[in-house]
Amino acid sequence: MMDTTLWYKNAVFYEISVRAFKDSNGDGRGDLRGLTEKLEYLQTLGVDCIWIMPIYPSPLKDDGYDIADYYNVDKTYGSLDDLKELIEAAHQRSIRIVMDLVLNHTSDAHPWFQASRSDRNSPYRDYYVWSDTNQKYKDARIIFLDTEISNWTWDEKTGQYYWHRFYASQPDLNFDNPKVQEEMLNVARFWLDLGIDGFRADAVPYLFEREGTNCENLPETHIYLKKLRSFMDEHYPGRILLCEANQWPEDVRPYFGDGDEFHMGFHFPIMPRIYMALKKGRFEDMAEIMRRTPPIPENCQWCTFLRNHDELTLEMVTPEERQWMWEQYAYEPRMKLNLGIRRRLAPLLDNDRRKIELANSLLFTLPGSPIIYYGDEIGMGDNLDLPDRNGVRTPMQWDDSPNAGFSINEPYSELVKGKLGYQNINVASQIDDPDSLFNSIKRMIAIRKKHAAFGSSQMEWIETGNPAVAAYIRQHEEDTMLILNNLSGSAESMMLPKKFQQNYLDLFAQQKYIIAENLTLQPYSYLWLQMQR
Repeated sequence: MMDTTLWYKNAVFYEISVRAFKDSNGDGRGDLRGLTEKLEYLQTLGVDCIWIMPIYPSPLKDDGYDIADYYNVDKTYGSLDDLKELIEAAHQRSIRIVMDLVLNHTSDAHPWFQASRSDRNSPYRDYYVWSDTNQKYKDARIIFLDTEISNWTWDEKTGQYYWHRFYASQPDLNFDNPKVQEEMLNVARFWLDLGIDGFRADAVPYLFEREGTNCENLPETHIYLKKLRSFMDEHYPGRILLCEANQWPEDVRPYFGDGDEFHMGFHFPIMPRIYMALKKGRFEDMAEIMRRTPPIPENCQWCTFLRNHDELTLEMVTPEERQWMWEQYAYEPRMKLNLGIRRRLAPLLDNDRRKIELANSLLFTLPGSPIIYYGDEIGMGDNLDLPDRNGVRTPMQWDDSPNAGFSINEPYSELVKGKLGYQNINVASQIDDPDSLFNSIKRMIAIRKKHAAFGSSQMEWIETGNPAVAAYIRQHEEDTMLILNNLSGSAESMMLPKKFQQNYLDLFAQQKYIIAENLTLQPYSYLWLQMQR
């Protein structure tokens, strides 16, 4: 079996919407068997761990984050046996699998909520948060501003309001009820017993409510999460918890605890600043947020990303920066959603191969384990004609045959159209082309995995006298990397401090690279250099 120690610290993750990946039975929707068929592709790319989005039975009002049964697989994806086969086949290829664990809320179609709203005396009444008034917890913000006007919804039948931090169809569970706490440990146990390697825990800051607070990041929440972690450490060592808390780095820091809460946490704020840096041609926004990022325990790791299944969120920027990002990247009103931008990586970066590679160079060399959103490794586009977040959740583009090689029949969703459609952008045309985007990303992954320096949390920014160049050192013991990224569309020269003027190995060209005084980088180019002792 695979090494179970700190495997996640230098792992490359890959996020998959099972519905969108590969259809094995011709019903037009991706399924677990389809994903199993494509494991070889993921192994070729170099992926260490797949995060699969929710596959639980669900009315799909929120793409499966509205769960109607925690102990099953939705039949459109297959069966529990199909999942077991996927896990086994992945493990044979040394690929791990993490699933979504949605702790905060269920679907209103869940039997617990159906029972809870049927009768005030139901044993399940207390599984959710009910109130006679909608004036409680007024300091809690509304997250889905485009669709919800309140965190409370009136229930006609039992004459009370119920609490929800997301859609009204997603009532929040009541974590003040010990039975709910126990139930969620049972849910975790069920899937861990099936063999999955951990969870991405969804929306964790919101588990508890307290009057006079904003109902986020409360001490009670941390007490429960530590309980979940110690349960996993005791019974399932080597499996991980990845925290989704869209917060400032100093507010995510407590979710690592003393190395006894989450193993990993998404670094949300670095992500928009990578796009800022590419538009402004300056590195300072990235450096500022990384300097603001507190040290984390030795057994913990950040998880970094360029895009995911949601909008490119702009919650963790100032209002002025948000406005600027919208002007730069969401110049059509339909590109905006909530406090973000609903576009994929390639269209965001003008489908400019240099910028796409440069963004990935930053992703793979900044502190944290990188996560790739399915299709971004080939430069897939989006379909803005589709509503909400569906435009970035279209079927994977495998080849240029009808339906993109995703299904033998018409897919669940309209495909991407235009120059980023499957006729031009697909796996088959890139996988054997040494100069393709796919193979560039594959090379980056292979190099990254050879060097423990990239998995460490050490980082030092270097002053080059040129604000267009993001220059930094990544180090682990004797292995020292000098990373240079030219964020601008023009050739940039710079001067490195004396101690860095020496011999290096260029990790891509695999040849000697000597830095004397002045150094010039081509537009949007990057260098990964290993210091030679």
